[in-house]
Amino acid sequence: MILFPAIDLKDGQCVRLVRGLMDQATVFNDNPAAQARAFQDAGFEYIHLVDLNGAFEGKPVNASAVEEILKEINIPSQLGGGIRDLATIEAWLEKGITRVIIGTAAVKNPDLVREACKRFPGRVAVGLDAKDGKVAVEGWAEVSDLDVLDMARRFEDAGVAAIIFTDIARDGVLAGLNLTATTDLANAISTPVIASGGLSSMDDIRAMIAADCKGLEGAISGRALYDGRLDPAEAIALLKGAR
Repeated sequence: MILFPAIDLKDGQCVRLVRGLMDQATVFNDNPAAQARAFQDAGFEYIHLVDLNGAFEGKPVNASAVEEILKEINIPSQLGGGIRDLATIEAWLEKGITRVIIGTAAVKNPDLVREACKRFPGRVAVGLDAKDGKVAVEGWAEVSDLDVLDMARRFEDAGVAAIIFTDIARDGVLAGLNLTATTDLANAISTPVIASGGLSSMDDIRAMIAADCKGLEGAISGRALYDGRLDPAEAIALLKGAR
């Protein structure tokens, strides 16, 4: 399993939100590239990036910050937020992003996911963000009537590299992963699933390892790392030992 440290970008800064609310942002670093390098130096193998402004505006906004991050690291990275067309997908992959995450566009234009997977095999993930089991879009500002599982199953034959499942109610509040919902999803589909939202301590890491779920690729951690509640070396060592 992989532990993905999260760098959420708002107005060029590294922030954490509470349940996706842009007016509840805590700035943890005004130099995202330095933060990315620190995560790499700490031993992380893969970085999770989100263009928060882009998620709301439907186009890349923090591109310069992402590009600076890519100059500082040599480990893989995945990026979501404002990725709504093939041109944007191709541009980010050419710039060095390992895989893009399609969220809102996966709901509103599922054919984009299928076409992107054909053109860029293994480099396209789908982000499914849930409020009470329903998929939210447009930076979580809108909630659709689609069930997470139904949405995930639509892409079973598309070649999606991973499904990133976020429980919005837990995001940024250190309430613990919704491991039950995550493993239920992972056991119901063949696409690997990454847990997101609420990871708060080593107890979550241990619970992931103990879960009887081969489809769980790992989890994303944000505030727990920035607050010092999660020791990177201990978490990484535990996950490596479980492989």
